[in-house]
Amino acid sequence: MQVGSYGGLVSIPTEPIGSIPRPAALLAVLSAHAAGEADDAALAAAQEAAVRETIRRMEEAGSPVVTDGEQSKPSFATYPIGGTDLAGDGVVIPFADGHQRQLPVITAGPFGYAVHADRYLRAALPHANVPVKQAVIAPSALSLLYPPGGIDGYSQAAFLDDLADEAEADIRGCLDAGAHAVQLDFTEGRLSLKLDPSGGVLDAFIALNNRVLERFTQAERARIGVHTCPGGDQDSTHSLDIDYTGLLPKLFQLKAGNFYLQLASEPDPDKVLAVIADHLPPTARVFIGVTDPINPEIETPEQVRDRVLRAARHLPADRLGTCDDCGFAPFADDTSTSRDTAFAKIAARIQGTALAAIDLGL
Repeated sequence: MQVGSYGGLVSIPTEPIGSIPRPAALLAVLSAHAAGEADDAALAAAQEAAVRETIRRMEEAGSPVVTDGEQSKPSFATYPIGGTDLAGDGVVIPFADGHQRQLPVITAGPFGYAVHADRYLRAALPHANVPVKQAVIAPSALSLLYPPGGIDGYSQAAFLDDLADEAEADIRGCLDAGAHAVQLDFTEGRLSLKLDPSGGVLDAFIALNNRVLERFTQAERARIGVHTCPGGDQDSTHSLDIDYTGLLPKLFQLKAGNFYLQLASEPDPDKVLAVIADHLPPTARVFIGVTDPINPEIETPEQVRDRVLRAARHLPADRLGTCDDCGFAPFADDTSTSRDTAFAKIAARIQGTALAAIDLGL
């Protein structure tokens, strides 16, 4: 039985979300490069070695779809940003344990991506023997780069026009390069309800993301998904305390073919699954999180199986998939989870999904 196929014998695909903790060798070179003690060539070589090893270990775990583990991204959110027209006093993202991440803001226009995600995909493809998935940052997250006070000669409307064009190019470049799927990282969705309980910011995020998604055909959108979670960084979250049911009905307004939803860390998964069942678009597939990257305890295949079977009591099995709740190391300096733990959790996800497929007679 081949788990993860979208057709044939199996109807429970399983996919990683994205980031994997970086190996010590790469972290050492990143530190040396930042200090001016390693050149660009040394950094590129270390990144390629880490990508190659990451893909190998995912394949050894039985993953039918792999990612590059974001070994070369500075973070899942800021990889497109470059140049000197930036200031460091952007939106602050507070995490439950007290640490923070802060976005920059642009200081001039026009806005453009310095890096598109197909660069990472093209570097990963030669190392893979199975389909490769590519994560991109949702345009809604990058909309936060525009300063509240505005920019002389460059309106917010003009910025959003440029952002939508660049976000489309980011997705389309990955599709054209042969990505199995393109995943928009939309972790700011739940956070927006913490920052603005009225839901106005979330509505603006949904509208902007749909402005981009509507540029793709139905066949293309079948290969495009949206991932959401309450954030996961240094074993903490930024919005797990926000009721998921406030986000999901609006999330499912997004014109995507797949939804990747954190669920393993939810205190009341049946409540969430009931909302998913009520609002999931009729042609979309939902991948439910069955492993919790910020919990150091490694799930057993049987625990994963039971989580899948619980979801199947609410959702049609032929529209169900599995994933990890979040990436394991969304920022380059996040070493809170070991590589061995990440790959053990991935293996449990794959094995548990297979067990669930057997129990469901698929």
